[in-house]
Amino acid sequence: MQIRLITPEATLPLRHRVLWPSKPIEFCQVKEDNSGLHFGVFEDDSLLCVASVFITGAEARLRKFATLHEHQGRGMGTGMIEHIIEYLKQQGVTCFWCDARESAQEFYARFNMQKHGERFFKSGEPYFRMSVEL
Repeated sequence: MQIRLITPEATLPLRHRVLWPSKPIEFCQVKEDNSGLHFGVFEDDSLLCVASVFITGAEARLRKFATLHEHQGRGMGTGMIEHIIEYLKQQGVTCFWCDARESAQEFYARFNMQKHGERFFKSGEPYFRMSVEL
């Protein structure tokens, strides 16, 4: 398993397949993609997990984090988040946050991310804002 930086375009097929398969692929783009950092987990040159990070000052936001369903539960997502947190600490980032799907909140809690505010919805999916001080 290897984690490396990838292009925004390289994230799109995996984002689409995992996060919003019933929407057009354009729905999986983020307006700020060209200014973000995009990480990919590779195994034998196959892209299996992606995550995008957008840094603003001392804060970093995780967006469009996805692991292919058939590879979930193998530690790739955990390795990805640990890698990103270490990277962000080296960059002087002090707050890491995301809008977490309600179904994934226990995953993010493993990294000491705390829920903030009330549940909200994006395209019918329930979310919570979660963050951790680095």
